[in-house]
Amino acid sequence: MLDKTRGLAVDCVAYDLEDSVTHGRKAEARHNIRQMLQQPPPHGIRESAVRINGVHTAWAEDDLTAVLQASSLDTIIVPKVHRPSDVCFVADVIRHHLPKRQSGDTTTTGKPPIKLLVLIESAKGLTDLSAICKASPYLSGLIFAAEDFAMDLSLTRTPSLTEFLFARSAIATACRAHDLPSTIDLVCTSYKGAEGQRRLEEECFDGKGLGFNGKQCIHPSQVDVVQKAFAPSQDELQWAVRIVTADLKANQHGRGAWTLDGQMIDAPVVGKAKNVIIRAEACSMDVASAKQRWKGQEPE
Repeated sequence: MLDKTRGLAVDCVAYDLEDSVTHGRKAEARHNIRQMLQQPPPHGIRESAVRINGVHTAWAEDDLTAVLQASSLDTIIVPKVHRPSDVCFVADVIRHHLPKRQSGDTTTTGKPPIKLLVLIESAKGLTDLSAICKASPYLSGLIFAAEDFAMDLSLTRTPSLTEFLFARSAIATACRAHDLPSTIDLVCTSYKGAEGQRRLEEECFDGKGLGFNGKQCIHPSQVDVVQKAFAPSQDELQWAVRIVTADLKANQHGRGAWTLDGQMIDAPVVGKAKNVIIRAEACSMDVASAKQRWKGQEPE
């Protein structure tokens, strides 16, 4: 199963040492994952991560000691983060094992520091988001873990996901407030058949509307739907290029606000358009062709 992941084309593959591994097979799983991550990273995977066991367990430090030896490891995912000290513990262990790499001096190691992604799964974690976001410079994002959160608050998950609205909004807002690049939404547990794909797509657009920029996948069949949903659409790309092109010309004439297609355009709208273009480029969309098409766009 581990070998199959090397054929994926995804932003991140997360190898699990936590819930999917029984207590008696933790050591075996560590060995297998370390061996996997000793190989050169596959072309289609941008980030290789490992979800360790929570810091309150007896396994977290052994997890870190084992997987930090792997040359292709990019990120550690920390589950059940309830307080800033949970993040600090993991960051300190990583610094102890990899002091040169964590210094940020890529000229010495040739690699960037190991990043951290943390799972928010409880009321305690949710109410301490600001401190958690400031706990480590290695922190690159938050992930919402809906099932454990529902258990903590005795909630029943429904198709509308309204019971998670406050938590999801708080997590997405905290990421933006603290300039964390990754805001990862909950797992869609339905993935089989047309109905599963429809539900997944609905959840993706719902999460995107709340400010999330990615979603956890539990099956390869979910990847294409998620990537398409979170990437800018062609219409969004064309709109963004028109805005940015016309804004350059508006600035040349000293116009801070102007109109396009009958709608007022000002600095926040231009900023949004620039972000769309950045995301489109990250998704390998043909931004150059769009810029060529709209190079003559003028502000109204």
